[in-house]
Amino acid sequence: MIQMSKITTLAIETSCDETSVAVVEDGIKVKSNAIHTQIDIHKVYGGVVPEIASRNHLMKISSVVDKALLDADVTFDDIDFISVTTGPGLVGALLIGLSYAKALAFGLNKDLVGVNHMAGHISASFIMGAKPPFICLTASGGHTNITKVNDYTDFELLGSTKDDAAGEAFDKVARSLGLSYPGGVQIDKHAKLGDEYSIDFPVVLMGKDNLDFSFSGLKSAVLNYLNSKKMKNEEVNIDNVCASFNRCVVDTIVTKTMIALKKENMKTLCVGGGVLCNDLLRNELKKRCEEENIKLFLPDKIYCTDNAAMIGSAGYFNYINNKKDSLILNANPDLKL
Repeated sequence: MIQMSKITTLAIETSCDETSVAVVEDGIKVKSNAIHTQIDIHKVYGGVVPEIASRNHLMKISSVVDKALLDADVTFDDIDFISVTTGPGLVGALLIGLSYAKALAFGLNKDLVGVNHMAGHISASFIMGAKPPFICLTASGGHTNITKVNDYTDFELLGSTKDDAAGEAFDKVARSLGLSYPGGVQIDKHAKLGDEYSIDFPVVLMGKDNLDFSFSGLKSAVLNYLNSKKMKNEEVNIDNVCASFNRCVVDTIVTKTMIALKKENMKTLCVGGGVLCNDLLRNELKKRCEEENIKLFLPDKIYCTDNAAMIGSAGYFNYINNKKDSLILNANPDLKL
């Protein structure tokens, strides 16, 4: 890898419902990380409405760019290249950020670097000081992955979700309980008030050494439990359902992550993605890593949810490895890592 220093990127992230722009230096120094969230807008609908998300990105992106530059105390003249998320994500939302980034790159005569959103979540660990090689767990609304990070741009996918991702399962179960969006936050809140061993939901491991995830069976078990209660006209203790469901998800994720570390003979674990804001998951990972003498890099919650700082970090390492893009770069909602 070519060693370069004091390279500054303006990074743009619009893969879902956060409009985020950051200024990042040398891939690890976050000079600003401006985020405009649409949670209150989509809460009315119980989830993200793609068309509404796209329109709000369009309305807010210029002001978020201005805020990122102001917070970092820089101008466009101080920016060396533009980083932008190209996928995976909502295609309309991605296109707003990408189109804006391409316009900046063209107008300012700056290089353009496309970034895989999941590579961004991995790169959040670089901001925290992690250095490859390591195992990385990334869990979000659309993905639950275990990745072997060989180098800053060299990722080997070891396991992934085969149906519902963890974040998606949280949202669907929350909706079935009548809880508001975002579901993961609500389940985390109610779980702290309930008995996590009160209901016997299944922990699905899919085999001793299997590193893939499946949460559809667990989700179905919760729905069946709720339907059974309704048919019997019995009261549902929402706190206990949330606690028991939450415990099963966390046990599944932690168990498979520890298996991956052992199989790959790794002693460093990094994590990322919105599901890593779950307090039980964070605490269990801390506990298991301490027991197994694993060094854990657990990013602040702001770097777990969607943000442009992680895109700036990933973009930097692409850039210094000469992974640049032309202005015909397009969004790919199904982009693979």
